[in-house]
Amino acid sequence: MNKKGHVLNAILLALGLGVILTIDPRTFEPNRAETYVLLAQKIGQLSLPIILGALFPDVDTAFGKHRKTLHNLPVLIVFLAFPLVFDNLHFVWIGVATHYVLDMVGSKRGIALFYPLSPQEYDLPTGVATSSKYADIVTYVVTAAELVVLAGIHYYVISLDVSLADTAAAFTAVL
Repeated sequence: MNKKGHVLNAILLALGLGVILTIDPRTFEPNRAETYVLLAQKIGQLSLPIILGALFPDVDTAFGKHRKTLHNLPVLIVFLAFPLVFDNLHFVWIGVATHYVLDMVGSKRGIALFYPLSPQEYDLPTGVATSSKYADIVTYVVTAAELVVLAGIHYYVISLDVSLADTAAAFTAVL
């Protein structure tokens, strides 16, 4: 995908994830004004980190090999671990991860997930050229799928609204 597609994806993710993290569909009361204030605050908190994370992998166009140098699992692991070490930049990893998904599912070329160990690029046959008239539609479809997955994780597996440091501490306490 191109920069426009990644920014569009990140904005829609911040909006959708804001709703997912703020409104519990089991207890939602549509006339409560404080819910909408909390929603606006959550979207504001999510927007910058997710957009920065979504744009970061394409920094490799200025150096290195595009869709290899910063489009791989070791880079994503660094962003997943960053909040554990420094207790900030929560949700940047979501921008990075969804950038990868959009490049693998939404575009024809794919990314080198295991670079530098392997230069092979992985993709799905669902992608379109970044200049295609269908690029925006593919971005909307991929974003909707990402939000469904994130909602499923948040509601049924683990809350995405807790810090990764707290999650790691709880996980290690269980072990």
